[in-house]
Amino acid sequence: MSIRIVADSCCEYPEELKNEVKCVNVPLILTVDDRTVVDDESFDQKEFLSLIADSKGVPRSACPSPESYMSAYEGDEDWVFVVTLSAALSGSYNAAVLAKDLFEEEHGDARKIHVFDSKTASGGEAQVALKVNELYRQGKDFDSIVEETEAFIDGMSTYFVLESLEVFRKNGRLSNTKAFAANILSLKPVCKGVNGVIEPASIQRGIKNALKKMVEISLEGIKDTRDRILIINHCNCYERAAAVLSDFIAKAEFKATLILDTAGVSSLYASDGGIIVTF
Repeated sequence: MSIRIVADSCCEYPEELKNEVKCVNVPLILTVDDRTVVDDESFDQKEFLSLIADSKGVPRSACPSPESYMSAYEGDEDWVFVVTLSAALSGSYNAAVLAKDLFEEEHGDARKIHVFDSKTASGGEAQVALKVNELYRQGKDFDSIVEETEAFIDGMSTYFVLESLEVFRKNGRLSNTKAFAANILSLKPVCKGVNGVIEPASIQRGIKNALKKMVEISLEGIKDTRDRILIINHCNCYERAAAVLSDFIAKAEFKATLILDTAGVSSLYASDGGIIVTF
C-alpha cells in the first residue's frame, strides 16, 4: 500500500518527510488590503511581512475550497491522510471533509481517505504528518494509523509567543487600549492550544522572559519527552528559534528537533518575530 499526505498550507512539511512520502499542500488565500496572496510555493515571506507592516486594514485568510481538496486527493496512492488547521480556528477541516464525501461519491472506495483535525496549526500539523508516516513505515494498517494518530493529536502540546499583538488588534481580538499598553510596557503573551482553541498561559515583560517562560510551562506535567519530536517554527527570526531550542535541550531530551520557517498563514498570525513550539 502507498500513501499520500495532504495538508492545508498552514502545515510546513519538513524536507525529510517530503523526501520519503508524497506530500501535497492545499493553499489558503491571504488578503492584505487590496492584495491577494496565494499561500503556495511562490509565497515570499519578506514581501508579505512588509505588506502587513504597511497596512492599516485587517489581514485575513480564507480556507481552501472543497474543490481544491478534491484535486489534491487525486493520485495513484491507495491511502490519503489529510491534516488540517484546528477546526475551531478555520473552515479548512470542514472543507476537507466535504471534499472527502464528494470524492467518495464520485470514485467509490477506490481510495481510502481520512481527515485529521490537528487541533493545532503550523508545526503541530507537521507533527501529525510525521506521525502518519512513522506509523506507515512501521507497517500499520489504515485503521491503526488513524486510531494512533488521533491519540497522538490529543497528547500534543502547542505553545507560542508573539512579538507583536497588532494582528490580534486589527482582527478585533484585542482593544486598542490594551494593545497600546502592552506595547508601551513591552508585555508579551505566552499562549497555548487547548483542544484546538488558543488560550493565554502567561504574560511576561520582554520577549526573552516570555520565551523562557514558554519553555518552562510547556514542559510542566510532561513526564518524558524522549519519544517526542520538538518542532520550533519561527517567523523571520531563526536566531531566536535557535536560542529557544538551546533552552529546551538544557531542560529535556527529545527524539529529534526541527526548526522550520513559517509559511503564509503562520506568518500572518505569528507575525514578524513570532515563535511556535510543538511536541
